[in-house]
Amino acid sequence: MTKVVVAMSGGVDSSVAAALLKEQGYDVMGMMLRLWSEPGKEESNRCCTPDSMAQARRVAAKLDIPFYVIDAKDVFRETVVQYFLDGYARGETPNPCLICNRKIRWTFLLDHAPALEAEYMATGHYVRIQKDQTGQSQLLRAVDRSKDQSYVLHVLTQNQLKHALFRVGDYPKTEIRAIAERFGLPTASRKDSQDLCFLAGEDYRNFLQRNAAEMLHPGEIVTREGSPVGTHTGLANYTIGQRKGLGLASLVPLYVLGKDSSTNSLIVGTQEELGSRELIAREVNWQVELPQEPFRAEVKIRYTAREAGALVTPIESDQVLIQFDEPQRDITAGQAAVFFQGDLLIGGGIIT
Repeated sequence: MTKVVVAMSGGVDSSVAAALLKEQGYDVMGMMLRLWSEPGKEESNRCCTPDSMAQARRVAAKLDIPFYVIDAKDVFRETVVQYFLDGYARGETPNPCLICNRKIRWTFLLDHAPALEAEYMATGHYVRIQKDQTGQSQLLRAVDRSKDQSYVLHVLTQNQLKHALFRVGDYPKTEIRAIAERFGLPTASRKDSQDLCFLAGEDYRNFLQRNAAEMLHPGEIVTREGSPVGTHTGLANYTIGQRKGLGLASLVPLYVLGKDSSTNSLIVGTQEELGSRELIAREVNWQVELPQEPFRAEVKIRYTAREAGALVTPIESDQVLIQFDEPQRDITAGQAAVFFQGDLLIGGGIIT
């Protein structure tokens, strides 16, 4: 019988993934990571609160599968939280879920699977996987586009995909809850959460103030031409496209256009100046063979953004130039640009 470790979170999606795999004849084991939380906020990290862990244990008991808890607090703090802090220190807006999937779920956790003699690891991500004619793994968007999570999984390598199983991506969310009810799982009606786990539902600015106050240096707010128009409280406190909270007196609304960490300057301008047709992405991870020519794709520049038509031109093996058909308002350094052709995920990288 093929063994599989299911990364459980105490939520309905990973619970159903475990139930479906057992129903399909796999030898299933549940595994949960104990992640880092700020001291005193251990019950607020949504990925591993005591309640979430208790829920996961109940599901494992209901399914009659073993359940293990792995301590990942130190590696999570050193890898994911530090990535988050370093990104803001560079004047970027990082997405820590990307590094978490690459380094924690699909490296640290996957590395524990062989010790349990497991061939595969499964998660409750809404994504599908298929083999092409050469046997390479391909990621496809979920049937339920409103829940699709392929954006944050573009970081996975072929070796990681070879050991990956995704079972909920073939179903709409409503059906996942119905399946949970059919199995009698206690997580069937558990609410989804979209917040970054270690922020515990708080504004990220408060987290930065407590954990990296040294990066919040006041500086000048300037126009694109370099004319000073005010002062800011620290570049990390602002996001691209932000209009409110700038504290500027102006006859026309001004928006955050960019950040210059070398001069600690916040760049603002009018709505007409907001947006760009081009971006460069670094650290590109290809899910297909490296294209030799420019190609058309639909590109997402944020997890919640709509896809936009664009021409993608490989510059080097791990860099691309993306030229959009229409200006994109919220291109933000540190976020991922992920490119698709239909349901097929082609690749993605970090916006520079």
